[in-house]
Amino acid sequence: MAQAALESLPRRVSSENVAAVIAGLKDLYARKLKPLERLYKFNVFSSPAMTDSDFEAKPMVTLLGQYSTGKTTFISHILGRSYPGAHIGPEPTTDRFVAVMGGSVDKTVPGNTVSVHANTPFGGLKRFGTAFLSKFECAQMSHPLLNDVTFIDTPGVLSDTERSYDFLGVTEWFAAKSDMIFLLFDPHKLDISDELKRVIESLRGNDDKIRVLLNKVDGIDAQQLMRVYGALMWSLGKVVNTPEVMRVYIGSFYDNPQKIILSKDLFDLEKKDLLRELSELPKRSCDRRISEFVKRAHAAKVHAYLIGHLKQQMPILWGKADAQESLVVNLEDEFVKVQSLYHLPKGDLPNIDTFRRVLAVHNIDSFHRLRPSMIQSVDDMLTHDIPKLLSNYAVS
Repeated sequence: MAQAALESLPRRVSSENVAAVIAGLKDLYARKLKPLERLYKFNVFSSPAMTDSDFEAKPMVTLLGQYSTGKTTFISHILGRSYPGAHIGPEPTTDRFVAVMGGSVDKTVPGNTVSVHANTPFGGLKRFGTAFLSKFECAQMSHPLLNDVTFIDTPGVLSDTERSYDFLGVTEWFAAKSDMIFLLFDPHKLDISDELKRVIESLRGNDDKIRVLLNKVDGIDAQQLMRVYGALMWSLGKVVNTPEVMRVYIGSFYDNPQKIILSKDLFDLEKKDLLRELSELPKRSCDRRISEFVKRAHAAKVHAYLIGHLKQQMPILWGKADAQESLVVNLEDEFVKVQSLYHLPKGDLPNIDTFRRVLAVHNIDSFHRLRPSMIQSVDDMLTHDIPKLLSNYAVS
């Protein structure tokens, strides 16, 4: 059983050290990074202010793929039984995002309730509105793995589907919060639809988190597998623009597979490797929290540079409306100026279309000028405070 194999894997995480690092990051965020974010409205342009639950949340694993690739069945197989409210079938059955979490009793909690609960990391989903929250829920059940990991089941990706909420925006939000992202494929339908292509493209910046799961390979022989694997990698290569080769798992993650033609040893080894990755997520999750925190600090600094620069371009007395319109229209030029002035890598700049859309509804003249002392405080945090904090972080 998957559960028995999982429980037999070693645990190497020092919970005391992890707790100390998380507490230290929360303190640094409150004292040095959050004031900068608040002053320059980083939460409006980019990401809401972090809460305690963002720091303390369990590692998150998100499953994405077209309908009937086995996302819900995979979770049920790993947990040994279906989660509350799960629906499985050959047709599109999961029509909502489901957070599968640990709990003392089996129950489902509506998305509107989950999003306002202080002990969950889903408060940021409120910005997608009630149309999305009505398609989001939390399924709670008692299981040892769910004490360490939260699974996110997602609706099957369908072509030409009109949704009442920002599906790509929600997917991007979960990808940013996730510690691991599984892309599931069925060997009998490897075509990547336009919507799936857009979903995969929305994962950019999270390439190191992505794992590919070629599911339902029972019933095919080695020659067919070789051709399927080659076709899958060729299709993904046209969408995923990264030089790294993604980890591809092969298996049939459901309880009653057809006759296994391929070596059973191969299936067992693949499953063991996958379960090991899941079991090691808590330790790597702490590493991920640190990495994401540093990435956020850099993004907040770049944002402050941009806002401070735009503010400096505004006239003191007359012509403010015309100046704002010109800055919004010629935002690409202003980005280039900021990049050159502060020697920023091009990849550190925010998405210009998103930035322009938010900027257009704000009064640039109301922004604050750049405060070098606040930038220096964040630099000190990155250069001295975080390394000092990590010097006490170790794996037992």
